[in-house]
Amino acid sequence: MTTKATGEPLDPGAVGIIKQFMEEHIPFNRFLGMKLIEVRKGFAHIELPFRDELVGDPFKPALHGGVLSALADTVGGCAVFTVIEAGARCSTIDLRVDYLRPGRLEAIHAQAEILRVGGRVAVSKISVFHGDPALPIAFAMAVYAVKRGP
Repeated sequence: MTTKATGEPLDPGAVGIIKQFMEEHIPFNRFLGMKLIEVRKGFAHIELPFRDELVGDPFKPALHGGVLSALADTVGGCAVFTVIEAGARCSTIDLRVDYLRPGRLEAIHAQAEILRVGGRVAVSKISVFHGDPALPIAFAMAVYAVKRGP
């Protein structure tokens, strides 16, 4: 099955399940305080509120690059969950992040769009930004293994 992001709305029940899973049931996401802002078929948008513990360079100051990559990976995986059937799982195979500019000490956002989903692999294109998606601080591409079944 090959799919591009369609932007079609998801069933409200599915949105609630994905939101609860991403925000509450993944301990790392809960620890960082990630919040699902929007989700629809083939698309996800997550916000990560700023905390002092996210600073990677106190002299610049700037957010830690690992925080940006963790957010990118999470939003990419979240977008995958919108195009696979209930009960299927995904895990990261590859994540490439291009850092464009330092992350300011404020909330960051990431949006992911599914480029392709097949029988075993899905690919996401990801943008990480502060308030304006037109001014990204990082871009990422991610590949996820998809395991179907109960």
